Amino acid sequence: MAKYPRRPEPPEIFRLREVDQAGLTRGRLRGMVERGEAKRVGRGLYSRVFEATELDTVATVCARIPSAVVCLLTALAIHRIGTQLPAEVWIALDRKARKPRVEDLPVRIVRFSPAMLRHGVEERRAHGVRVRITSPARTVVDCFRYRNKIGLDVALEALKESIRERRAPVDAIVRAAKVGRVYVVMKPYLEALVS
Repeated sequence: MAKYPRRPEPPEIFRLREVDQAGLTRGRLRGMVERGEAKRVGRGLYSRVFEATELDTVATVCARIPSAVVCLLTALAIHRIGTQLPAEVWIALDRKARKPRVEDLPVRIVRFSPAMLRHGVEERRAHGVRVRITSPARTVVDCFRYRNKIGLDVALEALKESIRERRAPVDAIVRAAKVGRVYVVMKPYLEALVS
């Protein structure tokens, strides 16, 4: 009895063009949706049925906008720094990038320079999707950079907890603060916490 080759499975969250690249047909995708094995979550975006986690929305946003960098309050929640639970996914895009059409997703967009989109950015995978996220030290520094949007109390809480819980080393925070040009603003708070 001959064994049939196993059909490739798409990742948990995928775009329509990734179905074609995986060697699947659009008819098979339609059948997966009809059987309840997959569902349409957005324009050109599908999801296999899986256990719900806190990274579902983040993975969906990153699948829709591959150039996005998860930052600020969403990065704080992922790194488990502070008590913030954002209702929106905070992402950073290049200053000159066109605003993506994401009316159906809860997204808050901030703009970074090309240098800030590269410094202190880690790459993870969530539900088979590449997620670019700022490191813990870089996230704390971004909270100070955007303190007028998110509040100085959130930035101070993030700084205190990241140092106390050792989520980010102080020298990494200082390096990121110098790159982000907020070292002068952060210096008194750092000196008070470290001494």
